[in-house]
Amino acid sequence: MRQLILLVLCLPGFLCLSLAADLKVGIVGTDTSHVTAFTKLLNDASAPGYIPGARVVAAYKGGSPDLQSSASRVEGFAKELQEKWQVEIVPDIPTLCSKADAVLLESVDGRVHLEQARQIIAARKPLFIDKPLASTLQDAREIARLAREAGVPWFTSSSLRWSDIVTQLAGPGITGLLVWGPGPLEEHHQLDLAWYAIHPIEMLYALFGPGCQEVTRIYSEGADIVVGRWKDGRLGVVRAIRPYGDYGAVVYRGEKSFRSSPDAKHDYRPLVVEIVKFFQTGKPPVPNEESLEMFAFMDAAQRSKPDGKPVKLQ
Repeated sequence: MRQLILLVLCLPGFLCLSLAADLKVGIVGTDTSHVTAFTKLLNDASAPGYIPGARVVAAYKGGSPDLQSSASRVEGFAKELQEKWQVEIVPDIPTLCSKADAVLLESVDGRVHLEQARQIIAARKPLFIDKPLASTLQDAREIARLAREAGVPWFTSSSLRWSDIVTQLAGPGITGLLVWGPGPLEEHHQLDLAWYAIHPIEMLYALFGPGCQEVTRIYSEGADIVVGRWKDGRLGVVRAIRPYGDYGAVVYRGEKSFRSSPDAKHDYRPLVVEIVKFFQTGKPPVPNEESLEMFAFMDAAQRSKPDGKPVKLQ
């Protein structure tokens, strides 16, 4: 029998929950492989890499009929959750929230995140929002506003923030930075870099921190080059490769450069560890303000795209 552990979950500004054993987690959106990967890490105590402290108990399918990568996968992942992991499939988000202590908003389509987050926030559930946080800067800011006014903690992040690429190169004294990764586009997302280039952009911010003032984007069919100028004069460069490519980074410390290892690993486990800590404490590992600045960075890049001229962040 699993030992029961009494812990107190204090969510700043609105409630404290006393919970025995694992936190009950709900999933919104079964149209991404993240849902089964995260559930395996949380629900399979016999698996290598198992993360104690939270368990997925329910899921709402969601899905976007006009987005092929959503419509083609939503039923398959829901079936796996139900049959392999005994996750209850529920008909709507309010029902999901009634069964969960915390929520993973996993819908692959950023356009639906605001409306889905609105319902989760109304239920006063702490939430992790998978990439992309939203499809527009305005939606991202509205999610933040709703959560702030309700006192509901949230965070969003790519798993690449905790990859070996970042941990190998992190540290003081970085004077310049180049990161790269896949950057396929999706026609429905107004901020096209948010669909997938959010991953290298997350590495950029993990290594550089916030403070970007101006962005210049040069677009081509095969890749984008996005240059951010930070308020202290540092330049951070993102190369988004299409259709796909590997991940990597080079940091500059004065006259010396350091490149990430070509075989640097990245997987979901470090991110899910951070998610569980967040659900237990209510303290986001990535400041909400930094996540919003990344969206302002991508918004400026979108406005720079037509003519390649520098654009100030809003």
